[in-house]
Amino acid sequence: MRRRVVITGMGAITPTGHSVAELYQSQLEGKSGVGPIRLFDARGFPTQFAAQVKNFDLSRFVKDAKPWTNSGPNSQFAAAAAQQALADAELLDNAQVDRTRIGVYLGAGEGTQDFDNMIYWIGRSYDSGSRSVDTVGFARGALGSFHAGREAEQELHTASAHLAEYFDLEGPNYNCLTACAASSQALGEATELIRHGDADIMLSGGAHTMIHPFGVTGFNLLTALSTFNDDPAKASRPFDLRRDGFVLGEGAGMLVLEELEHARHRRAPIYAEMTGYGSTGDAFRLTDSHPDGRGAIACIQGALADSGLAPKDIGYINAHGTSTQVNDKVETLAVKKVFGADAYLVPLSSSKSMLGHLIAAAGAVELIISVMAIRQGVLPPTINYEVPDPECDLDYIPNEAREKRVRHVLSNSFGFGGQNVSLVVSRFEN
Repeated sequence: MRRRVVITGMGAITPTGHSVAELYQSQLEGKSGVGPIRLFDARGFPTQFAAQVKNFDLSRFVKDAKPWTNSGPNSQFAAAAAQQALADAELLDNAQVDRTRIGVYLGAGEGTQDFDNMIYWIGRSYDSGSRSVDTVGFARGALGSFHAGREAEQELHTASAHLAEYFDLEGPNYNCLTACAASSQALGEATELIRHGDADIMLSGGAHTMIHPFGVTGFNLLTALSTFNDDPAKASRPFDLRRDGFVLGEGAGMLVLEELEHARHRRAPIYAEMTGYGSTGDAFRLTDSHPDGRGAIACIQGALADSGLAPKDIGYINAHGTSTQVNDKVETLAVKKVFGADAYLVPLSSSKSMLGHLIAAAGAVELIISVMAIRQGVLPPTINYEVPDPECDLDYIPNEAREKRVRHVLSNSFGFGGQNVSLVVSRFEN
C-alpha cells in the first residue's frame, strides 16, 4: 500500500492578500488585484497593467530579513509564504522532527534582472556605425556596476536553497521551472517523493514575478497579454468571448505535504489529502497547446487514474483559465472529452480572473484555493464573465461565489511549451 500524503500547512503572498485567509476571502468576494503597473514606467508598453503584490515587507513575516537582502521578489515572496506554511504546520523550531526527512520542492522562477544597469551598459557599448555592441566594453562596465550577490539570484535553485538554509530543511531539495505548470508539477513530484519513502515532509509550492520590462516585453511580443488598458480590473476575462490575453501577476504559494502517519503521530492539523497527480507534454509547439487538447486530456485522465476516482466524483474544477483565446477553448474541450455529459454538471472557475497569472506560482496558489473550497464549502467565481463564447459553454460560476459541498477538486495547470499538470485534492477521511 502506498503512503498517503496530506496537507498540514499553507501560506500565500498574492496580489489580493498576504495570507491564505485574505486570498480566499478576496476570491469569494470577486475582488480583482489588477491595476496599473507601479514597479516601472510602463507607459510605452502595449500592456500597462498587472496584478502586483502590494505593500509587501518581508520583515513582517520572518524574524531576520537580512539573509534575503540581495534576493529578488521571487525568493522574498517564497520566504514569507514558507514562514506561514511551516508555522501553520507547527514545524518552526520543532526539535521533535527529523530535519533530514523534510525537503523542499519548488516551482520557482528566476530573480529580477538589473534592467537599468544592463540597458545603460548596452547603450554605452553600442557602436551605431557598425551596429554592434563592444562586448569587452560592456563586460568592463558591468563588472564594475553589477552586484555579484544579486546576479547569483538569477540561478533557479537559489529560492529552494535559501528556504532550506533558513528553515533548516535538510531533506531532498529540488526546483523545476516548467512555465505555468511549475508549482503544480513541484507539488506532484513532492507528493511522489513522500509516497515512495524518500521524505516524510516536503515544503512545496512556487514563487515568481515577471512584472519587469523584460517580462512584459516578452509576453507583448508573443501577443499573449491583454491590452485592455482602459479598465485593467476587467482585463482578465477567462472564457468570455471578448478575452484578449492574460494578465501578469506575481506572488507565492507554499504548502506543507506530509505522510499521513507521520502527521498523525505528531498530531498535526490536516487540511486535505493529495490524491491524484497527472503530467504530460503536448510535444507540439514551443508556446501553443495542441489544438485537439491531447496533452490536457491525457493529463486529466492521468490524475483521475492516480486518484482512483471517476470523472463524476469531481465536485469542482479550478481551471487553468488564462483568458487567452486558445487556452480557454482547449481547456474546455479537454474537460468535455474527459467528463463527457458530466462536463456540464461540474462547476469550474478561474482564479486568474482576480489574481492574474502568477506564472510559476500559479498552480500552488490555485491549489490552496481548491483546498479552502473543500473546507469551506464555497466555490470562487470567474469574474468579468459577461459575454458567453459558444465554444466555451460550461458552468464557469459567473461573477458570484456559489455554496457547494465538494469532496474532490481537480486543479489544472497548462504551461507554455505544452507542459500539463493536473492535481486532485480531496477532503481528508480516515
